Amino acid sequence: MSVRIEKGDALRHINMTPMIDVVFLLLIFFLVATRLDEEDRQMDIVLPQASEAMPITAKPKELFVNVNREGEFQISGQQLAREELEGTLRQAAVDNPGRQTVIIRADKQCLFEHVVTVMDLCNRTGIASYRVATTEGG
Repeated sequence: MSVRIEKGDALRHINMTPMIDVVFLLLIFFLVATRLDEEDRQMDIVLPQASEAMPITAKPKELFVNVNREGEFQISGQQLAREELEGTLRQAAVDNPGRQTVIIRADKQCLFEHVVTVMDLCNRTGIASYRVATTEGG
């Protein structure tokens, strides 16, 4: 005598309505919470000034140092001598202590010595976060 076992009955009777309700409630919650956060940042207010104010803790912008084929340095389209570059890097390190990032964009035909010069200036001015930019090769 064979025993008959029914398979798959349990999954046929699962009610999905409560789970869909919960997903919609979560979606509505996050939409409302995000909208309120945006409204707080868009208010037109004038902030008071303080003589002992600390800098904003936002991530600083990356500083791009371009090195052309001849080994000349540029920042924001302005050509700088080695001493001027060091002064600019030192000021960036003072403005963003421990958080300044430098991206070195060197021409592939320039001598590596010029890239090492920028790295050395970064280390000398206290900027530990620097990297050399490259493009994807084929």
